[in-house]
Amino acid sequence: MEFLATFIDIVLHLDKHLQVLIQNYGVWIYAILFLIIFCETGLVVAPFLPGDSLLFVAGALAASGNMYVHTLFLVLVAASFLGDNTNYWIGRFLGPKVFSREGSLLLNPKHLERTQGFYDRHGGKTVVIARFVPIVRTFAPFVAGIGRMVYPRFMMFAFGGAVLWIGSLVYAGYFFGNIPWVKQNLSLVIIGIVVLSILPGIIEFTRRKLGRAR
Repeated sequence: MEFLATFIDIVLHLDKHLQVLIQNYGVWIYAILFLIIFCETGLVVAPFLPGDSLLFVAGALAASGNMYVHTLFLVLVAASFLGDNTNYWIGRFLGPKVFSREGSLLLNPKHLERTQGFYDRHGGKTVVIARFVPIVRTFAPFVAGIGRMVYPRFMMFAFGGAVLWIGSLVYAGYFFGNIPWVKQNLSLVIIGIVVLSILPGIIEFTRRKLGRAR
């Protein structure tokens, strides 16, 4: 419970925690953010790491002069693209063997089923769409590797998705983060981003439950 409380505090007060990291590590903040985004997109055991809210807050801090926004954009696009490619090859080599425990919170085969359903509905563009859906974002490249999606095609979608995801949220934070109301209510904005990001999953879960009830 203590870990959960700490995690929630970090998510809801990302701006304060990032400012502390910037003060303590200076230019190394780019490497820290690179590592977080790389792990969130590249390791199937790390879907819990902050993604959308982290990008927006990082952009907002860049607007305050704490970071260079264009450098931030390039670093995080590289992190996201390399993370997706790492996850693809993990899926290609390890496949379903990793997801064999029904009761596991992270390595649960149901995550694969959910992501595979995304592919069934949206095809190759799932790699792009999944960028904006937590958990699915982490498992989509893994499933692409399991399904042996043609690699050049995967790379095209992965790069396009990285540019759209990172660009939209980092620059949104940069352009709107200095608005007085946003600065004063950044925790509410973070909550709003988290809710919007998980909303597709909630809708899908509700739709499945209603479908089974019928």
